[in-house]
Amino acid sequence: MTLQIGHIALENSLFVAPMAGVTDRPFRMLCRELGAGYAVSEMVTSRKELWGTLKTSRRANHDGEPGPISVQIAGTDADMMFEAAQYNIDRGAQIIDINMGCPAKKVCNKWAGSALMRDEPLALEIAEAVVRAALPHGVPVTLKMRTGWSDDSRNAVTLARRFEQAGVQMLTVHGRTREQGYKGLAEYDTIAAVKAAVRIPVVANGDITSPEKARDVLALTGADAIMIGRAAQGRPWIFREIAHFLDTGTHRAPPLVAEVRRLMLDHLKEHYALYGDYSGVRTARKHIGWYVRALPGGEAFRTAMNAIEDCDAQWRAVAGFFDTLAGQMDRIPAAAEGELDQLDEQAADALA
Repeated sequence: MTLQIGHIALENSLFVAPMAGVTDRPFRMLCRELGAGYAVSEMVTSRKELWGTLKTSRRANHDGEPGPISVQIAGTDADMMFEAAQYNIDRGAQIIDINMGCPAKKVCNKWAGSALMRDEPLALEIAEAVVRAALPHGVPVTLKMRTGWSDDSRNAVTLARRFEQAGVQMLTVHGRTREQGYKGLAEYDTIAAVKAAVRIPVVANGDITSPEKARDVLALTGADAIMIGRAAQGRPWIFREIAHFLDTGTHRAPPLVAEVRRLMLDHLKEHYALYGDYSGVRTARKHIGWYVRALPGGEAFRTAMNAIEDCDAQWRAVAGFFDTLAGQMDRIPAAAEGELDQLDEQAADALA
């Protein structure tokens, strides 16, 4: 199951959702290695005065990353979004994604992210501006949104038609409103309605936590692809598990402990290289916590690991944890039902 975004062919239709503070280059490359066909960067601001900051430069780092390079931009002003699209294209972006899906208060209070769905003329103006900036370079524009602002304002279908007319070449819809945040359950009827209303590819997102759920969401919505966020945190091999299930109808065996050890340690090395010693050891903690949260001794290890202030010591601690685990079991336990519900608020707030 493959598709194209404009002229760009993707490896498959299993996508990594953009997540602030999570989907940096090392994590995106890890997910691609483990079966994802496409990964979108963390959200990059359209505020020009922030482009030179270390935070933005890290988010825009694509060194050694396999294409296509997709950068998500966010903002509230059409002219600034035009410039942001040009800026990122000049720095290697092959696809520009517009953020109209993030429900975080720090975004919505500035009328960016999913808050733009409340102002349809502005949302359309921004989409048109970004397409206008990208078109001369042959760069497709995509857009991620929610079903609407609230239960009383589900306007995704109306906006989808307008975005398609504006030249947007793929739409991702998260099956919740802004008002829901990440609470309650995602609904897929609105995504199905969007798919029926437009001719461009539509991607379904929200609560896709297992191979069976991926199959069911594709069937319910008719979507061209699925996008996975929180379920990939600490379990990036979910993409190859879903691909195997969709191809064969059977479950792929969980990864060997030895393989997860290698993946985790390689991930940490790349993470430290991007963030440096001081930030690296701190920002790696959440990733390590997600990997070990459901493993025997995981919570105790997470508590001890959070006190480590040195990258080398943290790396060795992780290696030791998995060495011990390998003496107890050959393979990582299969993901339990409901495990996603136990994710902390930090994980939920990360999604764009």
